[in-house]
Amino acid sequence: MNLIYTLIILLTLAGVAVGRLPSFRMNRATIALIGAVLLIACGSISLEQAYASIDGNTIVLLFSMMVINANLRLCGFFNLVGFRVTRWARTPIQLLLLIVLSSGILSAIFLNDTIVLMMTPLVISITRGLKRDPVPYLIGLMTAANIGSAATLTGNPQNMIIGMASGISYSSFAARLTPAALAGLAVVFGVLVLLYRKEFGAYTFPDVPVLSVRILRPLLYKSSFATAGMLAAFLAGVPIPLASLAAAALLLFTRRVKPKKVFSEIDFTLLVFFIGLFIVTGAVKTTGLSDVLFSYVQGFAVKGAAPLSIVSAVLSNILSNVPTVLLFRPIIPSFPAPEAAWLTLAMSSTFAGNLTLLGSVANLIVAESARKEGIQISFGTYLKAGIPVTVISLILGVLFLSLPL
Repeated sequence: MNLIYTLIILLTLAGVAVGRLPSFRMNRATIALIGAVLLIACGSISLEQAYASIDGNTIVLLFSMMVINANLRLCGFFNLVGFRVTRWARTPIQLLLLIVLSSGILSAIFLNDTIVLMMTPLVISITRGLKRDPVPYLIGLMTAANIGSAATLTGNPQNMIIGMASGISYSSFAARLTPAALAGLAVVFGVLVLLYRKEFGAYTFPDVPVLSVRILRPLLYKSSFATAGMLAAFLAGVPIPLASLAAAALLLFTRRVKPKKVFSEIDFTLLVFFIGLFIVTGAVKTTGLSDVLFSYVQGFAVKGAAPLSIVSAVLSNILSNVPTVLLFRPIIPSFPAPEAAWLTLAMSSTFAGNLTLLGSVANLIVAESARKEGIQISFGTYLKAGIPVTVISLILGVLFLSLPL
């Protein structure tokens, strides 16, 4: 039976990594859910164990952040910030710098996928209006969003999992990973300027095109207040799921926006994906496969930040970062320095998403949005920036995490 359990787990993880199964209309969420049901049905994990393996704190945090982001999208917050930032630019190199900084900083506070979803059309409109090549700016947008999201526990889904599993506080996590994220943003900027010297040569914009931004001011004020209160609660040590859920509840208490409109903005597919993956990785533990995995990685990964980063980066580009973090979740507590290992895993699994165009959901969102506008970002074109950005940022990340507190 162990062979059957292992086969189901491997097929599920392979399907999640590829994103589909041949000849079937299935996405990552349905693959993860069906894999979870098969594992329960064949007895590799009991129903009670499956329920226990689902991390309710992570699901609550992810749902709450989706509600907050939905309100910020509806009120025009992201468009307003992006519009104001890009209007400050007077040269191509200033425009790239502002895109990289705004994408990275916003992704540290909110989910990186949300930021690229909202900012991609804006970057395309600005660059086309200025008659510039959109490709380097879009690559800057996606790579900066990935790197910036590593700075906090709410920047991306894998960090949320790590935050709930490790018990590291929001402020401690940010204090350790923000310097590495800022260094990574500098790497993104520097690599793109060097790769696209012609685009970022001496040139001054004649005029910045005027774009209309629709703002719902009452909702903007309320959403800003709720977000600021949530961040203050995080820093004050309030449990992260509770603080985020309170902010979401405040935004759902309204006479202006119909709940259906907010809930239509929420990616329930992602929640199903997480629930399915929690059960699948729970079966990895109940079947003893986590012990086998640990026996393979302990000789190398436990030796420090650099070896663990290499293992994490490789697995993140094979399986994707969320499944990689979930596979490490049961074995990280056995490491000699668990907190340092959690931080390294957060940094490396996130930075590794910049290696290829398929490395993160944020990359795919930007590439697909650009394609619909007639802009092609080829795999090879992206790789020229992705490889140096990933390698250099990972090296810097390991160096920063190796520094004493």
